[in-house]
Amino acid sequence: MSSIQSALKIPVENVEVKGNMFLPQDTKSLVIFAHGSGSSRFSPRNQYVAKEFNKAGMGTLLFDLLTPGEEEEDTLTGQYRFDINLLSKRLVGVTKWLLNDPTTSKLKIGFFGASTGAAAALIASTKLPEEISAVVSRGGRPDLAEPFLSQVRAPTLLLVGGWDEEVISLNEQAQNRMKNENKLVIIQEATHLFEEPGKLEEVAKLATAWFRKYLQ
Repeated sequence: MSSIQSALKIPVENVEVKGNMFLPQDTKSLVIFAHGSGSSRFSPRNQYVAKEFNKAGMGTLLFDLLTPGEEEEDTLTGQYRFDINLLSKRLVGVTKWLLNDPTTSKLKIGFFGASTGAAAALIASTKLPEEISAVVSRGGRPDLAEPFLSQVRAPTLLLVGGWDEEVISLNEQAQNRMKNENKLVIIQEATHLFEEPGKLEEVAKLATAWFRKYLQ
């Protein structure tokens, strides 16, 4: 097939979420992004990482975990951003929809989660243990998936900035509870959002290698 770029409206339970998908020509894999609180499918960091995955021949889907109304409410009250149960349900719903779509049903699937989205990705992977082949967490909060950590089967890469000390500690504690194949990489001289020169490139490179190993 030739490469496909599409704007999607995906029905999940009683709502519809919006996403942007890019499938390179002849791709055999798809990485679904779960962004962090206060972010969206337009996150410049995730868009950059997605383009790097596309260059490596992997498909990507960036989608909004919340509806526009929920996002508005969350901006005012913060009520949804730590509702990991809701976020993981949305991620499972979107993944199932893709698995039922002829265009994407045969692709190997991985999750790329950032911040709170990483917790949603880990929980969602336990709900779809046969379907999810790998997970990458960027500056993630795996501690928010604590009751599910021992059930995660997908090989998991945890990426944390060296200056993000609190999150390093939370990732180390989470890693100790995980029984799957996993790896924690601390990217030196980087803060939580990896905004320092060259650090997001490092994230993309490590994540690409991880997904290449398990998805391609």
